[in-house]
Amino acid sequence: MKRWVLLPLVLWSSTLSASTAVQPVDPIHFTGEGISAPLGEKLWILEDTSATMDIRDVLASGRFEHSHSSVPNLGISRSAFWIKAVVINTSPQERVVLLVDHPEIEELDIYLDMGGRIEHIAHGGHLRPLNPDIQNSPSFSFVLPIPYGGMADIYIRAQSHKQLQMPLFLQNDRGSSDLKLNRNLFLGGYIGIMLVMLLYNLFIYFSIRERNYLFYVFYLITVCITQLSFTGYSAFYLWPDSYWIIQHSSTSFTVITMIFAAEFMQRFIHVNEHIRNFKWVKSIIYAVAISGAAICFFGFAVEGYMVIQLTSAVMAFYMLYISIALTRMGQRQARYFLVAWSVFVTGILIFVAKDWGLLPYNDATKHMMAIGSAVEVVLISFGLADKINVLRREKEQSQAEALRMARENERFIRDQNVVLERKVTERTQALQESNDHLKQTQSQLVSAEKMASLGQLTAGIAHEINNPLNFISSNIPPLKRDLQDLKVVLDAYRAASKDDPGMADVHALEERIGVDFTVKEVQEILGCMENGAARTSEIIRGLRTFSRLDEDDLKEADINDGLRSTVVVLGPQFRDMVDVEYDLAELPRVECYPGKLNQLFMNLLNNAAHAAKQRHGNTGGIVGITSRLEGETVRVSITDNGMGMDENVQARLFEPFFTTKNVGEGTGLGLSIAQGIAQKHQGSITLESVVGQGTTFTLTLPVRRSADYAKSA
Repeated sequence: MKRWVLLPLVLWSSTLSASTAVQPVDPIHFTGEGISAPLGEKLWILEDTSATMDIRDVLASGRFEHSHSSVPNLGISRSAFWIKAVVINTSPQERVVLLVDHPEIEELDIYLDMGGRIEHIAHGGHLRPLNPDIQNSPSFSFVLPIPYGGMADIYIRAQSHKQLQMPLFLQNDRGSSDLKLNRNLFLGGYIGIMLVMLLYNLFIYFSIRERNYLFYVFYLITVCITQLSFTGYSAFYLWPDSYWIIQHSSTSFTVITMIFAAEFMQRFIHVNEHIRNFKWVKSIIYAVAISGAAICFFGFAVEGYMVIQLTSAVMAFYMLYISIALTRMGQRQARYFLVAWSVFVTGILIFVAKDWGLLPYNDATKHMMAIGSAVEVVLISFGLADKINVLRREKEQSQAEALRMARENERFIRDQNVVLERKVTERTQALQESNDHLKQTQSQLVSAEKMASLGQLTAGIAHEINNPLNFISSNIPPLKRDLQDLKVVLDAYRAASKDDPGMADVHALEERIGVDFTVKEVQEILGCMENGAARTSEIIRGLRTFSRLDEDDLKEADINDGLRSTVVVLGPQFRDMVDVEYDLAELPRVECYPGKLNQLFMNLLNNAAHAAKQRHGNTGGIVGITSRLEGETVRVSITDNGMGMDENVQARLFEPFFTTKNVGEGTGLGLSIAQGIAQKHQGSITLESVVGQGTTFTLTLPVRRSADYAKSA
């Protein structure tokens, strides 16, 4: 009966509303059952680009445009939007609940115009203080005090720097409570799944210390907080009074979730081993996304939000591409990740398609991103569990291989002991050789120091002797001329006084003295003095040639001069005991260390003289010195007619400290040092010896050393 009475009033109110409004607005009839479909197609929208208009300005403007979408998508902008609707309460209930099912609205105001009286019934949004009397859940739901049979114009002002959509519903109290209960149950189930997966993977991480699980735990935490931010639960329950966090939580956690997702994928499916350019692509996307978050922090929320949306989409599809590529390569973990990530990306696409009106707005499409996220984490957990099985199989295989190797090692243990003993022996021998080499090097250093000291001494002696010797040598020729002149005068006096009786006493004195013999003796003495001076000069030249103080300088030298000077220095070893026979060919100047070569010649000649004297005594010993030029090589041979050597002695002759001389007569280092000097000159020493006949040492030297050898030396 009441409805028949109410009908004329409703028709009158509709006619009045149509006549008074600037533009005709289709009324929304609330029958008390709750309208499950969005009200978008019965809404009128006005965009306030300055975001400064109030309700009076809006009423005066009247520039509303009709919405043709069930859920108006107002995009991303700095504008404020006014939404107008006309509601007629045809139900016996006195309360009409308006549900704005979009949690990320920063500023929201509800105005009610009933019969020309405008009432501001709600003042909310994320960036405004929470009023529990008006908003008691994460969703924006407000009671419209429209009495039974009443009609009201509803004006909604909404502003957000993020994606702004206006899914509006009219509900009764019971429907509103059921809707909140269903949402809480859904999100409670989602949080429960995420919490179970988090604890499960955290337990596995502490059990096996695999870093993949730790990154996955971080990813679970961030993706859960991101979903709660999108649904408004984090702003309502976690940080209700932290407006800065509320404003930036969804964008910031989107970036963080993207980073942890990429880092987990990189380690889970070993991206770096197969995708070479992943690191720098990932770094670029990270940099752009973090820049977008920074732009939001500095007050450019719209631009920053768009940058983050773009980079998130690029990273999501890039990760999908990588998982497809690695799956085609046959990687097992990549298959799990591909299926899980495909489900998550599909959920995002359905969620976005719902926002853009491509799919209907319902509970499935509204929660599809959370559903995809939950399915994704479960599937990836399956993949991680499968990885444990893979690790277990690999461990079993490695244990079996270790057991096989242990048995094989057990079978060959004795051979290994033999090998170890042989190696110990070889190492001991090597250490002994190193010790001998060190001793040889020490002896060479001592010998070199002695040679340097000897060179300085002989050079000084030669210099001091050379000055008086030059004085003697230069005075002998004039002395001989003067004596010859005196002899001529004496002969003239003798011839003139030969028949002079007064000179009888003088002639008797001549006979007694023996003038002719004396003159002859003086001439012989002068000749001996001249020969001695020449011999002394030759010895001094030999000493100066031998005692080269620049023995460490590489230069060109005459090998024959070095041989002669060494023989001069060794004069006491040869004089009246050993005959030296020279057979020296004309040689070019050889690039060498002259002092070192003289030391080599001294060792060889000294050994040759010792061998010859050992067999022949003080007479009969012969040392032959031969030099020849053969192409680019000089060969110097030193031969003696000594005792010779058998094969055993020849095999050890160049070993350090090996000697055939009696105790106290040699150190056994002469030939070892000589061999080292020859090798330093890129040459060699060879030996030919016959027992009872003698020995020949042959030194071979290049006229010019090779460049490679010179660099290495």
